[in-house]
Amino acid sequence: MDKTTYGQLKETLYTEQLDNGLKVFLLPKPEMAKTFGIFSTDYGSIDQTFVPIGKEEFVTVPDGIAHFLEHKLFEKEDRDVFQDFTKQGASANAFTSFTKTAYLFSATSNLKENVRTLLDFVQDPFFSEQSVEKEKGIIGQEIQMYNDQPDWRSFFGTIQSLYENHPVQIDIAGTVESIQEISKEDLYTCYHTFYHPSNMTFFLAGNFDAEEMMKLIKDNQDSKEFAQLSEIKRQFPEEPVQVAKKKHVLEMPVSISRCMIGIKEKVQNQSKESFLKTELLTEMMLDYYFSKSGEFYEELYQQDLIDNSFQFETNIEKDFGFSIIGGNSGKPDELEEKVKAMLLSLRDKRLAKEEFETIKRKKIGQFLRAMNSLEFVANQFTHYHLLGIDLFDILPQIESLTEEDANDFLSNWIEEDRISVCQVVPAKG
Repeated sequence: MDKTTYGQLKETLYTEQLDNGLKVFLLPKPEMAKTFGIFSTDYGSIDQTFVPIGKEEFVTVPDGIAHFLEHKLFEKEDRDVFQDFTKQGASANAFTSFTKTAYLFSATSNLKENVRTLLDFVQDPFFSEQSVEKEKGIIGQEIQMYNDQPDWRSFFGTIQSLYENHPVQIDIAGTVESIQEISKEDLYTCYHTFYHPSNMTFFLAGNFDAEEMMKLIKDNQDSKEFAQLSEIKRQFPEEPVQVAKKKHVLEMPVSISRCMIGIKEKVQNQSKESFLKTELLTEMMLDYYFSKSGEFYEELYQQDLIDNSFQFETNIEKDFGFSIIGGNSGKPDELEEKVKAMLLSLRDKRLAKEEFETIKRKKIGQFLRAMNSLEFVANQFTHYHLLGIDLFDILPQIESLTEEDANDFLSNWIEEDRISVCQVVPAKG
């Protein structure tokens, strides 16, 4: 078991890769009453075309299968695993993103039992044809519910206007039609390929003894057998540099329009250092110009183009990335033109050293505050680990950024053919 101490953050991380390939990370925090655990696999909604374990040819599975599999793992032949956690005083959940699936719990008691439950239920799949058919109805209702939400439709509508071929433009849950194609055999194929311990990480943060906990996890894993797994082969289609379409308009029964402006980020073929710098500067510039204290936000608000629903976010992964800015607006066309003009004007912006130091101090403060959250640390550590980045090395990376870095970024960030817009407008008639 390796031990790494991060003096600046006053954190000590224990790490070990087990014989079956599982990577275990333990972060003892004895001052905390709560413990948070997350068991995640490097497998998300975009992983649709791959070579199954033990096979040689690529297969393509139905849209939404990673999310479907996440739902099914909680259901066993004789019980629902949520009840096991509840009996042990824990709160459990799971999520599927574009790039990973994660199962998690938080608890203040019965920690050993809850760790075993998390490991055991994820590593013991049970799928029957009857239960798979039943789940199609449940997830179909979930998909329809999201399709009725203008926020969700505008979010995914923006991604669909940005991406032409990459599966990031497909809803994580799939469609009502695509999930009908999912079979029990498909689920087992995806499970045995992507849920192999060598493709997974276990992260635990909270009040426990590291050596005792590592022994518990090793004993648990030693009691199970797994097939040999070579490197997983995944395949993604070629994606153009420019956006798929410049504008996407959806009509829905809404009382006020919603306008989202998307940026197709440049992330391909970057080193880890360059990738992290791009992500940090994207977040910092969006916050500086479009947060409630930003000059662009104030201008948009004064012109009555936005309300308190206005927001921004960025999602950058190793082979795709996007940022989305927008919200409700009574003047969606004006908001669209104004934000696009603001973004394009950034190519000529130059930040002074004092200005950038203020931006940097704010980012450092946000990061340090977030590090007080077990959920943030666990989720972000596993996210960055899949990218080959150590979460605890990010603070010095922020500190090392300069105004030259920011100005170089601004001059190269925005290109007109990488901007797209999605509007949700009131249905006619």
